[in-house]
Amino acid sequence: MHRNETPLERDDRNFQELLQELRVTQTGVQILFAFLLSLAFMPRFAGLDSVQRGVYVTTLLLAVAAAVLFTAPAALHRTLFRRGAKRLVVDVSARLAAAGLVVLVLAFGGALLLVVDVVLGRAAGIAACSGAVVFCVALWGAMPLVLRRRNGNGNGAVAPPVSGAQPPTHH
Repeated sequence: MHRNETPLERDDRNFQELLQELRVTQTGVQILFAFLLSLAFMPRFAGLDSVQRGVYVTTLLLAVAAAVLFTAPAALHRTLFRRGAKRLVVDVSARLAAAGLVVLVLAFGGALLLVVDVVLGRAAGIAACSGAVVFCVALWGAMPLVLRRRNGNGNGAVAPPVSGAQPPTHH
């Protein structure tokens, strides 16, 4: 569907939509990070083996990296505010958010690996981690690509109805 908006209006809308997406993901990252921080102060933490400690530290660092990537668009916007760089802010912010999702998948996997390893053993932890990573990649990566291809020409435009109506024009 064609929107009657200027390029600047489109950039503003795209940035607002991105910020809304980041609000959702940021909450999950904050909960994961708080959970991970609290683990180090649990009595059972001292009993972790070196692999579990390595997974813990790596996962904690991944959660921090995800939080930084998801908050970077706000810092970027604040720094470039009123400098005529909205398109740049939108493009770079979208890349930061995509990188944040990749890192978040790894942090989810690490957290799951650690907890399931402690509760059920290493093999179960690896299986759970692998399954979670595959599930996230399928839903967050593969499904959108398939839907985009199925829905149109891959640039976000909706495919014309089968009745033969003309496709929308893009400016």
